[in-house]
Amino acid sequence: MADTYKILIADDNEANCELMEAYLTAVDCETEIAVDGQDTLDKVASFQPDLILLDIMMPKFNGFEVCEKLKADPATKRIMVLMVTALNEHGDIERAVSAGTNDFLSKPVNKLELLKRVENMLLLKDVGDENERLRRYIEQMDDSGDGGSNS
Repeated sequence: MADTYKILIADDNEANCELMEAYLTAVDCETEIAVDGQDTLDKVASFQPDLILLDIMMPKFNGFEVCEKLKADPATKRIMVLMVTALNEHGDIERAVSAGTNDFLSKPVNKLELLKRVENMLLLKDVGDENERLRRYIEQMDDSGDGGSNS
């Protein structure tokens, strides 16, 4: 489990950012704010979040585009993405899923729902990280075992 989680809040509406940041005080986390799609990508590189609360309707790159870029990059594909949006048409949900989002939350954001989803996503990230560590460990053991068996 991470010592302190890092959560990036990406929304071009300052009031939404402040509200989500206030809700997240209940979680042991460090938060950072991004104000548009490009700022989100820049902050991902510098802040290295565990989870992104990603608004869809943002300038420069929308949330769909940001999510697609993150999930296409091996360095960032394991970051959990929770899309937070006022959009709730079936087409929007399908587009978010195809962009690679891990979950979807509609605005206005309910504090309890946000906290439960954040908690679940951070738990899933921990499980995924542990699985990845074990996979690499097993690969190392297999590699070191192969060297000695051919002599």
